[in-house]
Amino acid sequence: MIKRWFNEYKSSLKMVEVEEILDLVFYRPLAFIVVKILYRTNLTPNQITFAAIIWAVVGALLYVKEYVILAGIFFILYDVFDCADGMVARLKKNGTPIGRVVDGFADYIATGAAYLAIGFGFASHSSHPQFYWILTIAAAASNIFHAVSLDYYRNRFLDYAFDRNSLLGDDLAEHLEAYNDIKDKPGNYFAKLLYKIYFVYSKIQLKLTVKQTDKVGKIYDKKDFLERNKFILRLWTFIGPTTELTFFIITAMTGTIEYYLWGMVTFLNIYAILLHITQFHINSITDTVKL
Repeated sequence: MIKRWFNEYKSSLKMVEVEEILDLVFYRPLAFIVVKILYRTNLTPNQITFAAIIWAVVGALLYVKEYVILAGIFFILYDVFDCADGMVARLKKNGTPIGRVVDGFADYIATGAAYLAIGFGFASHSSHPQFYWILTIAAAASNIFHAVSLDYYRNRFLDYAFDRNSLLGDDLAEHLEAYNDIKDKPGNYFAKLLYKIYFVYSKIQLKLTVKQTDKVGKIYDKKDFLERNKFILRLWTFIGPTTELTFFIITAMTGTIEYYLWGMVTFLNIYAILLHITQFHINSITDTVKL
């Protein structure tokens, strides 16, 4: 039974190289327990995603009300359920293109809720509210910068690892096809809106991350690409949404949220910039396929 469960757990994961360490050692094992409980129910991956969003919003409200321990627990529940939705989709093979888009937006909703909680629960009640609101906004902007960078390079890695054709990840062509199927039909307004936002986000993502050394259409030698990018991709995951949200959870529960804010705008931004510089160098020396 243990071996069967372990095999099911492995099959529910993405490629291990692109997973954040905290997901692998903490959140996904907890999520697998949730998956086993929910697997035989009629709950869909999208419904589990929406449940995760609810946990995050409730956690943010609790933080504003100064129930910091409960707030941290609800944000942990968010991360667990955010892992569980994709695991269910992979095990049941019932994932959808719009489901992947919704799952991606869940991170931004949860993170946005966390920063609003910091603003109204901490900055507004601090001795220097204007300063800490500015610092909170700067930390939020830093979080977006980190998330967009990781999302691009992680999906780029998966494109080459699995011979996908979309340098944007998640197979942009599939999303476009799904959107075209519904755009002229009545209803599905929420899905249409999400797709439009996703396409704009994808364009911004490319502008922020693609340089002359990594233009769309450049084809790298697969073996050389994977060899050169495995380690730096692991380094990218340390500024992933799970890791940074866990940083928030720990500082929120211990009453040291200012450490989170300063860490985001100083150390983690320096770390991200150094990763970008290193990544551009790796891109420039990676072998390409001669067509």
